[in-house]
Amino acid sequence: MSSDLPVKGQLADLTNRIVQTYVEVGTIHHLGHCPLPSYDTVVAITEDLKEILYPGYRRRSRLHMGNVTYHVGELLDGLHDRLMQQIARASCHGAGKTEQCSAEQKAAFEDLGRNKAFAFLERLPELRSILAKDAEAALVGDPACKSLDEVVFCYPGLQAVTVYRLAHELHHLEVPLIPRMMTEWAHRRTGIDIHPGAEIGEYFFIDHGTGVVIGETCQIGDWVKLYQGVTLGALSFPTDEQGRLVRGVKRHPTIEDRVVLYANATVLGGATVIGHDSVIGSNVWLTRSVAPNTTVALEKPRLRMRGGEQDEFEPE
Repeated sequence: MSSDLPVKGQLADLTNRIVQTYVEVGTIHHLGHCPLPSYDTVVAITEDLKEILYPGYRRRSRLHMGNVTYHVGELLDGLHDRLMQQIARASCHGAGKTEQCSAEQKAAFEDLGRNKAFAFLERLPELRSILAKDAEAALVGDPACKSLDEVVFCYPGLQAVTVYRLAHELHHLEVPLIPRMMTEWAHRRTGIDIHPGAEIGEYFFIDHGTGVVIGETCQIGDWVKLYQGVTLGALSFPTDEQGRLVRGVKRHPTIEDRVVLYANATVLGGATVIGHDSVIGSNVWLTRSVAPNTTVALEKPRLRMRGGEQDEFEPE
């Protein structure tokens, strides 16, 4: 134990040096008196919302029509209070407040949070209808799938889309931070990165899913199917005269109804439109629009097989 003393004695100096960086590098800390949203609370809220959207599949079993009303009511009561607080905190931060708010300012942000929390929760019945269609798209679109129960329990695509659709509603309500916190949590769990600002239609299915990226200004129609590794991204980032990124412009593609994008396809650019009923093959790279009813595929590569007395080539 005595051998630790020289090291322990240097910790006070190290502490001071670290704290000094909070002055010198003031861009990556939040030390004001206006609290930020709590990451853990946002995650817990998301889990409770999934419990409402998919009752009986998750934490609480033996639910039936005789007791589900009480279960949902209890969840909603707690959700409204926690959402109100988290939205108020996010709104306070979004308004540029870093110091302690006055009583009047705090009350105003809480009123804003209360109203937006209720407006968001009112969307849950409609969201359940939309998510039922997404689950149906998975069942219809994957021959390996045996039931809707399997989709809800097992498919990461539905998990990511569920969180996206929740976050998208908050994004429309102009709630700062929280929608991105939700979708990045889903990204970490599923490998699927969907920006809450994207506009996605009904019957949306992501099969397998790992590595899928859907950018903020994407517009996606109905009955669209994506496989793993698909990127719907930006072709370039416009800048102003000072070299700063121009925000608020369409940077990501439009995917019309009934399009299929196979594994590792990449479609880039805000002016790029993939016409309805098109098929984009694996590993295709697209930066221009495609007419409806088009199939885009790479030419078949030639395979070389080593072994035996001589090399063999796959016939054309």
